[in-house]
Amino acid sequence: MNSLALINEFLGQPPNASSHGYQIDHILEFCHWFMAALFVGWSAFFIYVLIRFRKGRQPTADHAGVRSHISTHLEFSVVLIEAVLLLGFAIPLWARRVNQFPPGKEALLVHVVAQQFSFNYHLPGADGQFARRDVNLVSNSNPLGIDPKDPAGKDDIVTTGELHVPVDRPVIAELSSKDVIHDYFIPDMRIAGDAIPGSLIPIWFTPVKTGTYEVICAQLCGLGHYGMKGTLVVDTPQDYQAWLKERAELAGTQTTPPPPTQRPPGEPISGAPPGTIPPPGAPKPPNADAQGAGASPHPAQQLHNAPASAPSPTPGG
Repeated sequence: MNSLALINEFLGQPPNASSHGYQIDHILEFCHWFMAALFVGWSAFFIYVLIRFRKGRQPTADHAGVRSHISTHLEFSVVLIEAVLLLGFAIPLWARRVNQFPPGKEALLVHVVAQQFSFNYHLPGADGQFARRDVNLVSNSNPLGIDPKDPAGKDDIVTTGELHVPVDRPVIAELSSKDVIHDYFIPDMRIAGDAIPGSLIPIWFTPVKTGTYEVICAQLCGLGHYGMKGTLVVDTPQDYQAWLKERAELAGTQTTPPPPTQRPPGEPISGAPPGTIPPPGAPKPPNADAQGAGASPHPAQQLHNAPASAPSPTPGG
């Protein structure tokens, strides 16, 4: 890190690894030096006031106060500098980040789907087309709900926790969430964006250094927020192609998850709807025998479903 980023380095900011990060670093560095100057200046002024207007020197209060306009000029200068930072640097830089996206053919497009407490990545594969996703297809083996019948998804790549990207190529990440609001933050890339349910929020960056970088959630999202971390690996073009090939081969060996209406092998069949357990003491469903024919009931239900002894018939019954 160069000498212009001494405060950034002192405060623990990691080295920049993106093409636009140096602009953010310069703004942060200037703000830190500016705030340090304000801190020293106002502290010195505070000490001067304590000494100048101490009780021993001013036994009687001066109701006229300070007649000089130096403080007014200082306050106006502070406001002017802050306006220049906001209007001259921060807003233009933000506008370029949200309006000037790289061309689609040049950039690598990836869908980032956050959930408690991990990040899922969906890449389109060699055909450049994303498969259809359906919330009704979401399961442990299919975290994004990709439709297995969609031919566009045959070469799609889905990973959890780790994403590989090539160096010196723009990356457009479209953020969304499956549950609550998260924040996708890559400190080394100087980029972050909220992942909001029902929204698709794009962010972009261009990595310029190969290596492994940490991804964190910067939005308090639940009890497991502290552990919601991931990894961004910036590869050389050759290593990235090797990773794509490896993921494609791995995807080809995975079995297709069962449809949501089909029970996984070995799951016991009961009269209750899928995913529910009858409460203790609940009456036996009338169609439980028909639906559970040939299936072994759960041990906890064997005692509950055991037939009671038939009462003795009454005369004339």
